[in-house]
Amino acid sequence: MNDTAHGDHPAIRPFRIAIPQPDLDDLRERLARTRWPDELPGVGWSYGVALDYVRELAEYWAEEFDWRAQEARLNTFPQFTTDIDGQRVHFLHIRAPEPAALPLLITHGWPGSVAEFTEIIGPLTDPRAHGGDPADAFHLVIPSLPGFGFSGPTREPGWDIRRIATAWSELMRRLGYERYGTQGGDFGSLISPEVARVAPAEVIGVHVNALVTIPSGDPVQLEGLTPAEQSRLAGTRRWHRDLSGYAAIQGTRPQTLAYGLADSPSGQLAWNLDWFAAHGDKPNALDRDAVLTNVSIYWFTDTAGSAARLYKEAASVWRTPPERSGIPTGVAVFHGDGAIRRLTEPYHTITHWSEFDAGGHFAAMEVPEPLVGDVRAFFRVPPLEVPHWLLRPARMIKATFQEPEKAAAWY
Repeated sequence: MNDTAHGDHPAIRPFRIAIPQPDLDDLRERLARTRWPDELPGVGWSYGVALDYVRELAEYWAEEFDWRAQEARLNTFPQFTTDIDGQRVHFLHIRAPEPAALPLLITHGWPGSVAEFTEIIGPLTDPRAHGGDPADAFHLVIPSLPGFGFSGPTREPGWDIRRIATAWSELMRRLGYERYGTQGGDFGSLISPEVARVAPAEVIGVHVNALVTIPSGDPVQLEGLTPAEQSRLAGTRRWHRDLSGYAAIQGTRPQTLAYGLADSPSGQLAWNLDWFAAHGDKPNALDRDAVLTNVSIYWFTDTAGSAARLYKEAASVWRTPPERSGIPTGVAVFHGDGAIRRLTEPYHTITHWSEFDAGGHFAAMEVPEPLVGDVRAFFRVPPLEVPHWLLRPARMIKATFQEPEKAAAWY
């Protein structure tokens, strides 16, 4: 990367989080005035997030949670903003101490943010300092999705998966990276492969977790599933039946929802907890400070409604199968994930598949070490196992797709 293409680039501006004190005071006052709903006795979480859980976490948010400490921690990572396709994009950019490190673009999902990744940034950028091999170092680019947090709100419709992937490709070009990998979970597991479809000459590999696979409806596709795969399929069906209400509302009426999310921090907390805490079997699996840091970013930036719009913008991805990607792809399946290999292979070139008994949907927050290890293992593939055209300089790879007759002379 050319250093002049970064902080000195006129289109890239340094950024620092600095929430005004009146905003913190307003949050505490609103939390203190919450009008709580009633709850049916004995229903637990079956009707939604349990009242006692939300009240306890809201009280902690108001009286004990230290936003300034979390803000200071986030500000230890270099941050920037730039405008792409008419939209402000906020991103972390952490350069490894190893000059030959591989650039890696990491994308979060909903209801997450760049704060999801604080535990994996150090090990990925500086493995030497964390007992690892310096050859495994990555330069990290971690953007906030358009409409989310410091990249929000969006100002026009149309910010779907393809448009975000195209913006990410432009961001990496603007930073001077010609060859890089992508990684992501939740919506990031859809966007990261799409970046490879948008920029196949630049992306050398895609690693995902929390990948959702949806059966086509052909019963033959489901014959011979292993017990673990049958369990994952049952989990996906349970999500559709019992837990997908938030996705249905955000995918159809996000503006109606936005009024409550923008006005009530307790309401926004409960809404985000419906996926942060209610999925899987362990409502308390995530550290509450980590959860509240993510929720606070939505609240202080007033982007809960804007973030919800991504579900409506991206609705077509659930109806239209993506084109097959030829880029090597690695999938990490953590406990509670629904990925089934045979359902992913029609759309991805799977070269790496790992399954873990621990973890969850937010692996970077729940089990950072296994996630870091799997990312390293995937991008550590010996060169002979990678298609030979990926080993050529970026200018040659571009020619392969854009001017194949010229590229032939290089092979």
